[in-house]
Amino acid sequence: MKVRIPQQNTQQELMKKVQQFQQDSAAKEEELNSREYNIAAGGGAVTVKIMGTKEIKAIHIDPEVLADAKDEPEMLEDLLIAAFNQAVETVEKTNAEEMGKLTAGLNLPNIPGF
Repeated sequence: MKVRIPQQNTQQELMKKVQQFQQDSAAKEEELNSREYNIAAGGGAVTVKIMGTKEIKAIHIDPEVLADAKDEPEMLEDLLIAAFNQAVETVEKTNAEEMGKLTAGLNLPNIPGF
């Protein structure tokens, strides 16, 4: 009796999948880079607008905070640091989650970045 083993993916099929993955990955990266995030710190005292590329596009500081900063500049500095750190963390986390969705079913063994 002969047993027939289903043929594994051929190289051509594998290459097609890799090319499709590259296209999907590039499209997702472009989408993520174009996203804008508005991050607030200190209950909205400081707001940072950041792009998916981690480029800061705008900063808004509540005028009351500016007035208080004359006496306590460290408070404003702390708010800015918190807002920037949270903005970068949000972008990185979102990008990692979204790109992870693309690679979830690929079973990539120990390839850095995946």
